[in-house]
Amino acid sequence: MSDATAAIIPPTKSRHLRACLLCSIIQTSSDFRSIGCPNCEEILQLKDSPDRILACTTSYFDGVIAVIDPETSWVGRWQRISKYARGMYAVRVKGRVPEDVEAELESRGIKYRPRDQTDQD
Repeated sequence: MSDATAAIIPPTKSRHLRACLLCSIIQTSSDFRSIGCPNCEEILQLKDSPDRILACTTSYFDGVIAVIDPETSWVGRWQRISKYARGMYAVRVKGRVPEDVEAELESRGIKYRPRDQTDQD
């Protein structure tokens, strides 16, 4: 996490936060375990799966965006999260989804765009 993120999120909480590698929503590990990802659960299947949480989320992310109304937020459009649930999102995450998730996205006709800003079109 960046220094700016650490200034916003209390240090005692930040070590438990993880960002989804597919949509970049930030939640605690226990939230991912109990409710899964509110945007990607159908594909990632994180609920009740600690191994899947470790593979599909990361604790390495920069920046935090609070999105209250994703559909009307210009930041939501900029981050490609305008169709997602309201919540806290990372500006950039480090890592990629596992190959099986990429294959699932491809089979559904969805282009995977990593959230680490290395694949900007």
